[in-house]
Amino acid sequence: MDTNCCDGASAHDNPQKRTDDLARNIIEQIADKWTILVIDALGTHGEMRFSRLRDMVEGVSQKMLTKTLRQLERDGLVTRYVHPVIPPRVDYQLTPLGRSLLDKICGIWDWVEVHMSEMEKARHEFDHGEKAARSSASA
Repeated sequence: MDTNCCDGASAHDNPQKRTDDLARNIIEQIADKWTILVIDALGTHGEMRFSRLRDMVEGVSQKMLTKTLRQLERDGLVTRYVHPVIPPRVDYQLTPLGRSLLDKICGIWDWVEVHMSEMEKARHEFDHGEKAARSSASA
C-alpha cells in the first residue's frame, strides 16, 4: 500500500495519509514485545499492582514497564488507579478497548501453538541448509 503523498500536500490536508500514519504508529506500538506481554499478563491475571506486573512480564525493566504502561494508558488500553493510601498503591487493568486487543493477541498465540512444530521444522531445515552451504563453500 502506497502511503506517500506525491503532490506535496501535508498530512493535515490528506485524510488517507493521516489515517495511514496513525495506523502505522498504532501498529508499531501494539506490536512491541513489551506491549503484547503486558496486555497478555493483565488479560490473564486481571487488575495488578506494578510490582506484580513486573514479576509476571519476565525480563522487563522497571523503566521499560513504566514507559509501556504510560503509552498503553495514553492509548486508552489500560487504566491506572491510584488508591488514596500511604504509601500509594497503584493498580493497572485493561480497558474494554484493551480487552478487544487482547482477543486479537490471543489469536496470534493460538496460531503459534497450532503452527509451532511447522516453524521449528522450517527453522531446523533452514539452519541445516545454511550450515551445509558454508561447509561446501569452505571445502
